[in-house]
Amino acid sequence: MTETVKTLRDSAAMRWIALLLLALAMFCSYIFMDILSPIKDFMQTERGWDSAAFGRMQGAEVFLNVYVFFLIFAGIILDKMGVRFTAVLSGAVMLIGGIIKYYAVSDAFIGTGTEAWFTNHLNWNGELPVIGAILPFAAGMPASAKLAACGFMLFGCGCEMAGITVSRGIVKWFKGRETALAMGSEMALARLGVATCMIFSPYFAKLGGEIHVDNSVKFGVVLLCIALIMFITYFFMDKKLDSQTGEAEEKDDPFKISDLGKIFSSLGFWLVALLCVLYYSAIFPFQKYAVNMLQCNLTLNPAVPGTYWAGESVTIVQYIIMLVVAVCAFASNFSKKKGLKFGLMGLAVVALVVYCYMGYMRGTAETIFAVFPLLAVAITPILGNYVDHKGKAASMLMLGSILLVICHLTFAFILPAFKGNAVGGTIVAYVTILVLGASFSLVPAALWPSVPKLVDEKIIGSAYAAIFWIQNIGLGLFPALIGIVLNKTNEAGTAAHELDYTMALVMLAALGIAALLISIYLRAVDKKKGYGLEEPNIK
Repeated sequence: MTETVKTLRDSAAMRWIALLLLALAMFCSYIFMDILSPIKDFMQTERGWDSAAFGRMQGAEVFLNVYVFFLIFAGIILDKMGVRFTAVLSGAVMLIGGIIKYYAVSDAFIGTGTEAWFTNHLNWNGELPVIGAILPFAAGMPASAKLAACGFMLFGCGCEMAGITVSRGIVKWFKGRETALAMGSEMALARLGVATCMIFSPYFAKLGGEIHVDNSVKFGVVLLCIALIMFITYFFMDKKLDSQTGEAEEKDDPFKISDLGKIFSSLGFWLVALLCVLYYSAIFPFQKYAVNMLQCNLTLNPAVPGTYWAGESVTIVQYIIMLVVAVCAFASNFSKKKGLKFGLMGLAVVALVVYCYMGYMRGTAETIFAVFPLLAVAITPILGNYVDHKGKAASMLMLGSILLVICHLTFAFILPAFKGNAVGGTIVAYVTILVLGASFSLVPAALWPSVPKLVDEKIIGSAYAAIFWIQNIGLGLFPALIGIVLNKTNEAGTAAHELDYTMALVMLAALGIAALLISIYLRAVDKKKGYGLEEPNIK
């Protein structure tokens, strides 16, 4: 009798170690992605970046992915070279881009010949309607913003490559096992990167009592080094697995241009793709301005210097409490014993209240917005399970769009009405941010599982690639558009904490309204053509 050969994949511990390596790498990349978002005000005061320059730099992340089609090339590289090589390559590309961005915002860049060159070049016309907002460079941008945009473009290529590679790696290690749980866990950890960035980026920028914006980016670069180490470690684990199984690396089907005809002829595909670009354009670009929006629309009472709430240790304590919220809320979804389940949920709620109280006492906008992903981490598994067993994906898309509109309009009109009321304004902000996080879970949980119902199984990979490409158009366009709208609706020289965000938020709410109308139409089309979007995934 032949003995079954045990592989690393057969060991639950090894599988989850492989997942942890991949998830930590993405966690680090998500932190760097928004590393300047919580310190937009400092970038204006310390480096002279107005809202338009800040927005163009942030939108540059996806420029090469969309307009030079690197997103497609990344898929081809993954197909030809496999998970291991592509993972290490993506980590290296992210790190190089991060180093360039760090140099751009550092004191070492000031007064150099490189600064002079960027000042005198890449002064493109940024006043063109819509098209001008796509450009990563424009006349009037500080040289540091232009060079940072170059680094961020390179980082964006590596980050997008890493995203598709990590998904493929999870499938390889968990195929036939806990694939859904593994992907949900990876996404939950990645989203915690947003909260981590919001808390620690300002912490490092203000470390030592003086403002040094390059310290925040330096922190991000160190994390990108860790991400590369994670990918290299995974490389050897994955290579060992293949040597045990004697199999060549599994690879995805390549993106085929011929598939586009089949995909683009599907009305259902276009509706989902438009929903995707509208919804995500109202979420991810907003994240880059959210902290500054709260600084402008909230009355914050900063902690008195010398007290516990103004100290550096409180940042670590609050972050630990945030982790308790996330871990307990996420783990409660998988507890079979009711006592343990409700106990974890109760602990998560108590920890969340403590976290919110600490955020109020510290009086900082970044710690308030950091609650954004926490509810998403808690309810994403619940919503995914509901769609799997009960369906109602089209209805969930409608609900998510409605919540999105309500939240942005609340930020635009209700939150400013509480100006002068620190307690009331903070409560409104917390509730709205948590609801926006819930909306952030509703739409992806319903959107992505719907794609296989709309296109032929043989071209699902190509359909996802096309949706990602369309999505990235919005992610590159709207950070710049928000910045341009802020510049147009505020007088030149307006202080960083006194900007009027009303029209920018109305624009984002309009995206939500458009998404709602499309989701209503999608539900009607589903009922007529029988796509099965309202039906459960598991039958």
